[in-house]
Amino acid sequence: MTSVNAVKNLSFEWLVGLRYTRAGRRSGRNGFISFISLISMAGIGLGVAAMIVVISVMNGFQKEVRDRMLSVLAHVEVFDASGALPDWRSTALEVQKNPAVTGTAPYVDGQAMIIREDVMRGVILRGILPEEEPKVSDVASKIKYGKWADLKPGEFNIVLGSALASSLRVHIGEKITLASPEGQMTPAGVVPRLKAFNVVGIFEAGHYEYDSGMAFMHIEDAQKFFRLNSPSGLRLRIKEMLKAPQVAFELSRNLSGDLLIRDWSQQNKVYFAAVKAEKTMMFIILTLIIAVAAFNLVSTLVMTVTDKQADIAILRTLGAAPSSIMKIFVIQGTIVGCLGTLSGVGLGLLISLNIDVIVPFVESLLGIQLLSKEVYVISKLPSDVQLSDVLTIGSVALILAMLATIYPSWRASRVKPAEALRYE
Repeated sequence: MTSVNAVKNLSFEWLVGLRYTRAGRRSGRNGFISFISLISMAGIGLGVAAMIVVISVMNGFQKEVRDRMLSVLAHVEVFDASGALPDWRSTALEVQKNPAVTGTAPYVDGQAMIIREDVMRGVILRGILPEEEPKVSDVASKIKYGKWADLKPGEFNIVLGSALASSLRVHIGEKITLASPEGQMTPAGVVPRLKAFNVVGIFEAGHYEYDSGMAFMHIEDAQKFFRLNSPSGLRLRIKEMLKAPQVAFELSRNLSGDLLIRDWSQQNKVYFAAVKAEKTMMFIILTLIIAVAAFNLVSTLVMTVTDKQADIAILRTLGAAPSSIMKIFVIQGTIVGCLGTLSGVGLGLLISLNIDVIVPFVESLLGIQLLSKEVYVISKLPSDVQLSDVLTIGSVALILAMLATIYPSWRASRVKPAEALRYE
């Protein structure tokens, strides 16, 4: 009874608009119009679903790569412009006053040349305290071979990235030679400072840039190798990594001394800017799919207006205003757009939330592998559905559908009753 009363309370524009939306399916004369309307609805739905799936997969890849980066990188770094932070303990105490900071650890950063027989590679060296490093990164849990705890002061042990170790053809227990960029003066002139290190571990972060060009050693060994008297700075971990820029700004205002602060997004600014631009362009390109479906909606409404000219003329004769006629076809087009958008959102969410099941099924069915382990580090298609993206995509689809109703509705409101009824 409640639904019946609700229908009775609708204005005649809504009643006629709803009737026009359904009538074509029952009438053989209007069957073609109904078919085009269904195609328009399906086009909008497929466009919305495609956008949700693609954007969710892009979000998944971005999240996966970001998490792998942050398994090696800290959320925030605090360092001195001179490259040394002698009083790092007092700075650590100052930093920990910020409630967002959950861990701190000192570090030494530098570059060197790593040599193994006839192979030479450039490498970023990071000196750390093995017992403190797990507070700011997950690299200790990424050890593939060897032991993280073997990084002991004075023993000149080193942990290499998996791709770097592979290119050097080095294994646990073997030695490599590091050449410092700062040479030493001898009677024969300036020669590189060389130091042998024992390989005690191999880590795999899952990010090629770090796996192929980074190595870890004890902070005391790093200070001796680079001839430093103190750590380069502090690495921090915060509760919510997405708030790192905000926390970095707060620390820059509150910390004493002439310190420099950078967060993880600044260290990879080019990469994240490229991902953002790619996501924006993909959004624009996929919006065109919905726009094409909206053009189909225009043709559907134009044909409906042409077919219903006699009905429009009778309504005008009965006293319906041009604005009411226009409203009828806006309602019809909006209903088609809403149904298409809702079906697309449902289909898109269904695929995105179950992509870890759907993709392996398709791969086994077709006998192919979409992401080869030999080519891609990520062997499974990730997906990260974000509510803001779904709402944005749904809103864009509805707006395009409503814009598509303007011209046909205006044309319907301009129908002249006398001319429309002349041949009826």
